[in-house]
Amino acid sequence: MRVIVMFDLPVVTLADKKEYLRFRKYLIKSGYLMMQESIYCKLATNSNTADALIRNVKKNKPFRGVVQALKITEKQYANMEFIVGESKSDVIDSDERLIIL
Repeated sequence: MRVIVMFDLPVVTLADKKEYLRFRKYLIKSGYLMMQESIYCKLATNSNTADALIRNVKKNKPFRGVVQALKITEKQYANMEFIVGESKSDVIDSDERLIIL
C-alpha cells in the first residue's frame, strides 16, 4: 500500500510559514518522499499500517489549510502515468556539434 499526502497550506503570515515548515519536516522525518511540491508519498506494509500513518498525519496537521490523504494499493501506484511536457536540452544532439580540424 501507499499513502499519498497532498496539502495546500497558507504562507501569508510568519506563523503560517512556521506551520508549513513544521508539517513538511514532520512528513520528511516520518519517511515520506516528495513526489511533487506539496505531494508526499510513503510505502506501507498493509492497510492497518496505512491507517496508522493517516492517523499520525491527522495528529500533526497544521491549524489552517487543507491536507488530504489517499490510500492506494501498490498495483494502483504502479499504474500511474507520467505525462510531461516538452523537454529542453542545451546540448545540441546532432552533427552540428561536430568539429573537423
